[in-house]
Amino acid sequence: MRYDFGSDNTAGMAPSAVEGLIRANSGHVPAYGRDEITERAADQIRQRVDADAEVRFVFSGTAANAIALSMLAFPFEAVLAHNAAHVCTDETGAPGFFGQGVGLIGLPGFSGRIDPLALRAQLAEPEVAHRQPPAALSVTQATEYGTVYTEEELRQLIEPVKALGYGVHMDGARLANAAAAGFDLKDIPRLGVDILVFGGAKAGANCAEAVVLFDKSLARRFDNRLKQAGQVASKARLLAGPMLGLLESGDWESGGAHANLMARRLADGIVTRSRFVLAHPVESNAVFVRMSDDAHARLNAAGWACYQFDDGSVRFVCSWATTEEVVDELLEAISAIS
Repeated sequence: MRYDFGSDNTAGMAPSAVEGLIRANSGHVPAYGRDEITERAADQIRQRVDADAEVRFVFSGTAANAIALSMLAFPFEAVLAHNAAHVCTDETGAPGFFGQGVGLIGLPGFSGRIDPLALRAQLAEPEVAHRQPPAALSVTQATEYGTVYTEEELRQLIEPVKALGYGVHMDGARLANAAAAGFDLKDIPRLGVDILVFGGAKAGANCAEAVVLFDKSLARRFDNRLKQAGQVASKARLLAGPMLGLLESGDWESGGAHANLMARRLADGIVTRSRFVLAHPVESNAVFVRMSDDAHARLNAAGWACYQFDDGSVRFVCSWATTEEVVDELLEAISAIS
């Protein structure tokens, strides 16, 4: 294999994250998150979102999302999300599992963004005893198709939900890429998001994600919820250390910006040097290309890993570790099969 563009998860840890892990591994400190490293990492996140939020580090994005949604809806209720959202398509029913039956209602919208008219139509549906009514909204920033919501686009979704007293969750697995694209992290609490998943793994950490609780009433017994779900790390500093390394060095931001830049380089090359067309706007670190099954197979056979996404387009994802040289080599390969 020449290079794996299948996901930003294929890249290893960024050097600053590795250094953060090594520093966290030194000496003896209190267990279960009561250590200085974990607190410093939490403070770094609080500074970025400009809010006095509760922050906990967990082992995966799936657990972070599913547990967050379980805090916002009862088992007989449902969560509204884009029908291509990770919670709907890639978490094997985890929201329902952790939420003891919480449902998901998929909504349409171009390029991963929820259509506000579709959301309002769903909110206007009469409640009946025979189906799960919505109780919360989940938005993904950046979206599964690499697009980035503006502050106003999020406002159009969140305001009608909050007006009904419902909760709001944000899946920020690629939040670093959204921030690099110009999204202001301080807008998250201002818009009324109750729970944020602050992404680490795709930004260059190990497998750690942070759950950020802006609504502190949700923090009551949240640690009990995490413990029951197997998400309380005895050596929490080893989860928080890589995140601290990324955040204190600024590599969380610069890595996201670099990944976005490489995606833009790839997209521009596809448009100017091949017969293929882009399937979605390129606003963060993912490029989606309309490509025949034969062309896709030939590219894979040549050692370029990429895969067909839900809408049939082929997805290429850049990371903090993607280089200009490898992007240019991929463009040569794509041009050769054009």
